[in-house]
Amino acid sequence: MQTNFRGRDLIGDLDFTKEEVETVLDVAWDLKRKRALGEPHAYLRDKVLAMLFFFSSTRTRGSFEAGIAQLGGHGAFIDSNTTQISHGDTPVEIGEIFGRYFDGIAIRHCDFGDGNKYLNAVAKSSRAPILNMQCDIYHPFQCLADLMTIMEKKGRDLRKKKMVVSWAYAASYLKPVSVAQSLILQMPRFGMDVTLAYPPEFKLMPEIVEQAKEQARIGGGNFEIIDSKDGMKEACKDADVIYAKSWGPLLTTNDKAEGKRIQDSYKDWIMDAAKLKVAKPDAIYMHPLPADRDIEVTSEVMDGPNSVVFDEAENRLHAQKAVMALTMA
Repeated sequence: MQTNFRGRDLIGDLDFTKEEVETVLDVAWDLKRKRALGEPHAYLRDKVLAMLFFFSSTRTRGSFEAGIAQLGGHGAFIDSNTTQISHGDTPVEIGEIFGRYFDGIAIRHCDFGDGNKYLNAVAKSSRAPILNMQCDIYHPFQCLADLMTIMEKKGRDLRKKKMVVSWAYAASYLKPVSVAQSLILQMPRFGMDVTLAYPPEFKLMPEIVEQAKEQARIGGGNFEIIDSKDGMKEACKDADVIYAKSWGPLLTTNDKAEGKRIQDSYKDWIMDAAKLKVAKPDAIYMHPLPADRDIEVTSEVMDGPNSVVFDEAENRLHAQKAVMALTMA
């Protein structure tokens, strides 16, 4: 077990080694058990977490704010629009000043091409650990919760379990690519056979895909891409885990109207009973939420016996508490 976390950032999924991720999960399960039993676990008494949001949130804010409170600390919610960032506070000021005020700085900044750069710039000037609540490239805390959930449902040994990470249609907006990218980086480290499926215009960042292939080689699993226009059902065949969600064609176009036009041409990429039927009978359906009901996924699937989306959402709390306890103590 590796335990050297104090003061460290978690910005990208590979910032922690596989063994360190296993430590995080062990701590997360311990904290989950303690909460279930009502056992005090105020490991961060008098610690304060800054939560700086450039992008709206339901689960991320709720789970971080509840989590730091349950650990005995306090979470300070900060909407970027209420700060002086637009009036001259650069990442240097945020890192230097918040790093002195707070014991940890959590940031959500999803603007494509800007978010990850901003987090790393703040990290360079901060004496407090930087925690990535989602950027344009990675969503590491969501992925830790996903891994925790898969192990709860499928066992700790995930070698040769088939996981499908599939694009799905959503009508709401062009969503970040970060969830899919975190999944294809993290899951192969644990030996899963990962199939990435998307229509041709919805590629992920090539450098992330190359890293995913390398992690699959190291982990002993397979990594394949299905990028045909009707590849979603093909990808789901014999799957143990189906993670179907939307992301924008951000590597194809920067034009939102054009991106929406492309997205709207694939309305048949919906997670439904027909696609679930070709997976294994005990396959689980996952989604980070919010999902566009009956557009991105049918209510029949989302509310059905194979869905684990609410357990998955709960595990955001426990995984984040584990990282905060380890890095901010």
